[in-house]
Amino acid sequence: MSLLYKRITLVVADIERSLTVYRDILGFTINYIQPSDKDSFSYPVFNIPKEADLNFATLDSPTQERTFALTEIKGVALPKQEGIHMSASVIKVDDLANVISQVKALGLHTTDVKTDENEYAEFIEQAFVDFDGHLIVLYQLMEK
Repeated sequence: MSLLYKRITLVVADIERSLTVYRDILGFTINYIQPSDKDSFSYPVFNIPKEADLNFATLDSPTQERTFALTEIKGVALPKQEGIHMSASVIKVDDLANVISQVKALGLHTTDVKTDENEYAEFIEQAFVDFDGHLIVLYQLMEK
């Protein structure tokens, strides 16, 4: 059996605002941004009303093409993401303190930093919630 995890797609209210996090701070690069057709698979998959307009962006990491995507929904209000987080994107960064400092400068909520280790590595981790309520967990590997 062959398995490939292609990407995560986050629904957002404003692609440009989201890019201040995912491109400008985390370092993903834009592969492409384009409007979605009204018969796009995103409408039924994300349960988006047909009156909404969609834009779709794929982002590359340094090691994988189109590893991250943003679907911008215009013309309908997005539900508020509150309470228990039902999913998280986990992303390795090289300088956690610097990244979190930039995230905080945008006014986004962050957790406290946590140091942990297992039999393979020692790492620090910290999470934040983006503009649309998505939980992003960041970690940095440390010298053991």
